Amino acid sequence: MCGANRRRTYPKGRIVNKAQLIDAVAMKLDISRRSAGDTVDAVLEGITGAIISGDKVSLTGFGTFETTRRAARTARNPRTGASVAVPAATVPKFRPGQALKDEVNASGGRKRTAKKTTKAAAKKAVVKAAAKKTAVKAAAKKTATTRPAAKKTTVSAAAKKTATAAKKTTAKKTVAKAAAKKAPAKKATGRPAAKKSVAKAPATKTVAKKTTAKKAAAKKTTARKR
Repeated sequence: MCGANRRRTYPKGRIVNKAQLIDAVAMKLDISRRSAGDTVDAVLEGITGAIISGDKVSLTGFGTFETTRRAARTARNPRTGASVAVPAATVPKFRPGQALKDEVNASGGRKRTAKKTTKAAAKKAVVKAAAKKTAVKAAAKKTATTRPAAKKTTVSAAAKKTATAAKKTTAKKTVAKAAAKKAPAKKATGRPAAKKSVAKAPATKTVAKKTTAKKAAAKKTTARKR
């Protein structure tokens, strides 16, 4: 029952058995494991024999071993809830000494402080991790906001380049159109001159014909008068 209660009270504690106790004694006294086992057995047998005989075993600083008489009682089974009659019995009892209490209290305080420090360190680690996450998120947001701006600038630069290229092509087209217009105008001015010259040539021919006809008529009249 005592071992079960200790397990329930300290579920994370280590249970030291007799073999481990013998190893600790052998290491402490620098003796063989067999000699340490004999020593532990002798101590336990001495305490047990004294208690059975009704004596008290008082170990200064450690505690007192003794026996007490427990009266008959009725207990209850925790699983089924049924009542169970417990007969009277003589049970061993241990009362820890003041030195043992102080030592256990001091070690318990050390463990508590160690637990507190570990909890504080865990909290700090969690806070640091959260800070890192927020920093990473902020950096991601900044990059997300700067990238579209860079894209916009590149798009605007490309648009400007295309606009300037389009302006240049339109200017070239206008120059080519103006040159094309000027070339047909020159050809038109040259052709009418040719037509005029052609038209004038027949007119001179007709005038020459008329003059020759007049001369022939004049000759005929002069011939008749004679």
